[in-house]
Amino acid sequence: MGYRTEDGAGVSLVRVLGNETAEDFDPFLMLDAFDSTDPRDYTAGFPMHPHRGIETVTFLSRGAIVHEDHLGTKAAIGDGEAQWLTAGSGAFHSEMPQPAERMLGVQLWLNIPARFKMTAEPFYHGIVRDEIEEFKLDGGRLRLIAGEYGGHAGIRGKYLPLDCYDIFLDAHGSVTLDVPGEDKSAMVFTLEGAAVVSGTPVAAKTAARLGEGDSVRIEAGDFPIEILFMCSRRLNEPIAWAGPIVMNTRDELRRAFYEIDEGTFVKQAAGYRNG
Repeated sequence: MGYRTEDGAGVSLVRVLGNETAEDFDPFLMLDAFDSTDPRDYTAGFPMHPHRGIETVTFLSRGAIVHEDHLGTKAAIGDGEAQWLTAGSGAFHSEMPQPAERMLGVQLWLNIPARFKMTAEPFYHGIVRDEIEEFKLDGGRLRLIAGEYGGHAGIRGKYLPLDCYDIFLDAHGSVTLDVPGEDKSAMVFTLEGAAVVSGTPVAAKTAARLGEGDSVRIEAGDFPIEILFMCSRRLNEPIAWAGPIVMNTRDELRRAFYEIDEGTFVKQAAGYRNG
């Protein structure tokens, strides 16, 4: 279920996944969850900071965040939207949550394979409501944030695949998802309410790693739930991680921080797409 902490300039959040879970949840490195009705918990935000070697996917069920990057690009996401940042070889960006009735969502860090870490061009994509397909379920609905579902495609990862679904189930509703493939890594996060996942109870605000089967059944109990499903492919590569930088060796980490100090960190011009 993670632990309460602060990050950025003083944002209160729950760190669900981190350094200690990176091997088990590979390639999912970090999962931060936020849920607050008090803007003082989050409006200090995450001022401009560097990343290298990862992709970040930030999803908001409720709330608003303004993104800026080192090219001066500015974009915002709101209720039900997401943003995908490929930090790749090096990017600077800020994420500033805006005051809202409720801030509810997550940020996921997805690792980049070693061979692409220093060649992946920084890229930002705002996943806005108009491009998020929604599918009716028996007792709920599924929103395709990224990847593929039922032959339909959303934004696709260039360096690792990522299927990301935002699933709402009514009380006692259920859905069975196909999870095929070798070396897959699949997980769920109970964003709102508890669930039963393939027969195992999962408490609210909890990440659960899925086993090796080809399908998963998700069920709600006596109350409606919102649950996130995420699936990618295991890398099985060494991880060298310090702060916002994730590489494969300590030497690569030292080089990254040296380049930040020297002003030579950014290697590629960032791309941009919003909607």
